Amino acid sequence: MQVDLELEGTQVAGLPRFQQAAAQGRWLRRWVLGLGGLAGAGWVLACFAGLFAPQSLWPALLVNQSAALLVLVAGMQSARWVTEWRARVLNPVAAVLVAQEPSAPQGWYERLLDRMSQRSLHLLGQIGAATLWLGAWALLILFSIEQVWNLALPAAAVGLSATVGAAIALLLAFGLLVLERQLAQENPTQWPEAGTLAQLTRVAIISLVLGAVCLLFASDSTLWPVRLTVLIGILPGLVALEFLLRAVLSLFSPRREQLEPSLLARSFIADVLRWPPRPLLALQHELHNRFGIDLRQIWAFSYMRRAFLPVLALVAVVGWLLTGIHEIPLQSRGIYERFGKPVQVFGPGLHAGLPWPLGRVLNVENGVVHELATSVGENPAPVQLDPAEGPAPLSANRLWDASHVNDKSQVIASSRGDQQSFQIVNMDVRFVYRIGLTDQAALAATYNTADVPTLIRSTASRILVHDFASRTLDGLLGQDRVGLGEEIGQAVQSDLQKLDSGVEILATVVEAIHPPAGAANAYHSVQAAQIGAQALISRERGAAAQASNQAQLQASLAQDQASANARETKATARAADLKFSAEQKAYASAGQAFVLEQYLSQLSQGLSNAKLLILDHRLGGSSNAPTIDLRTFTLPADPTPARTTAQPGVAH
Repeated sequence: MQVDLELEGTQVAGLPRFQQAAAQGRWLRRWVLGLGGLAGAGWVLACFAGLFAPQSLWPALLVNQSAALLVLVAGMQSARWVTEWRARVLNPVAAVLVAQEPSAPQGWYERLLDRMSQRSLHLLGQIGAATLWLGAWALLILFSIEQVWNLALPAAAVGLSATVGAAIALLLAFGLLVLERQLAQENPTQWPEAGTLAQLTRVAIISLVLGAVCLLFASDSTLWPVRLTVLIGILPGLVALEFLLRAVLSLFSPRREQLEPSLLARSFIADVLRWPPRPLLALQHELHNRFGIDLRQIWAFSYMRRAFLPVLALVAVVGWLLTGIHEIPLQSRGIYERFGKPVQVFGPGLHAGLPWPLGRVLNVENGVVHELATSVGENPAPVQLDPAEGPAPLSANRLWDASHVNDKSQVIASSRGDQQSFQIVNMDVRFVYRIGLTDQAALAATYNTADVPTLIRSTASRILVHDFASRTLDGLLGQDRVGLGEEIGQAVQSDLQKLDSGVEILATVVEAIHPPAGAANAYHSVQAAQIGAQALISRERGAAAQASNQAQLQASLAQDQASANARETKATARAADLKFSAEQKAYASAGQAFVLEQYLSQLSQGLSNAKLLILDHRLGGSSNAPTIDLRTFTLPADPTPARTTAQPGVAH
């Protein structure tokens, strides 16, 4: 019961919790410093682990365990505020009165600071330091847990450090267990907050023990320790969220300095951590203490408490009987097992049988068609839907120089002349299959085959190796390719029937047959070199043809020029011969006149650029001189009259 100092006659000196308040405050202060130091060290180690191994479980483990310790630190600090109030009430300190009035601050800036400080102190007095500290601790815990919350952490072995970390965590848990037992045995009259602190201690103990278990069982093949390491933060996170909610709600409760404060860091979640668990009893106590509601006085709740176990048993029995009702989807069938023995194959719909575990139904596909490639990558990429109008996906690439995850290399026979050899080709062979539609096929696929795709892939690989060993590349790319898929499908179906697998091969599709990607790239280089050589040969042949044609052209020109010169010389000689014959005949007939005419003609040709008039004394008679017609001549440019000199036989 809280103590109200405003009531008259209130005495606190005789109360045990007030007498031991100072010692309890010092004890809590030491534990707050010690556990706070451990939590800080855990955070520092978590930061280093996050830098060097961000994908390991160490950051999440250290932060979650540090958060659990901070939950206990927040509870102890809240209890320390209560013990300090009791210690001040038991030993009040006399206030020292200052005689002189404080000087008023000078300047607007000093007055503003003074007004802000007064308002801050007033706000702090209204809210309370305990509320602010509890809210700050809760926010810090929630923020730290949120930083390491990652359920996608991969499994990894942690080595010897896991054993050391598990041993340290167990030692800390044992020390906290001793502390929890000490707090649980405290008398409520001497220390009312000890029970609540014991409950908060269990939160840290559970977190440390779970962390040690995760470290001991962590390996590169087990995933649950990593997941549990991250999920450890749920417990301290829920308690911190409850602390934050209580801190916010406490703002709406009136604070009285003369009334004994109650412990603010109480947790309903931590109160549930007891054995045997009694959550309804804890809720009943909380309602009675907080709101004054006593559920024990309500007959309806008493009747519900008495009828709870029979009703729960009836509901459990009805639920167990309903496990015998099975719903089979349209695309599935169900194999009904009675006491572990298959009895019947159910079709789609509702069916009734014995409840679990006396009877159970195993689902089997009903006509679902699958496509299976004979070869897949180690980590096949998830199927992504591509838009119809977008770019083509990478899976549509069928170029030989690109590697495909569904291609499988096969060795085939090869012959060059009289030598036997082998070749390697890549091929993409796909099988379209389904579970047989008969009941016997469904039973065989369920009980005779553990993994249908793996069985088909291994059987197909063996068939392909045996079949392609006797084929050649020319046959694969030629006449054998037409019936290749049908032959492979029949062989695989025959082996699956011998194994009584219940699988039906619907179609066998040969997507592609081509050389390996490396060989294709090498072939491209050889092809490019061959094309370059052919281009060089063609270039040289063109140059040779050009030189030959040029030589033929020069020879033809020289021959034509020689022929023309010869014909010209021959024609000139023939013309000279004809002219000589003509002149000879003319001389024979004309005599001296022809000679004179030739003379005058040659003289005219020799003086063709001069204006001359040739007179011959032999023209006319000796008595009659030749008559010269001067009308056809013009005066010379020189005004000086020209002098003519006549010679016998020639006139100028």
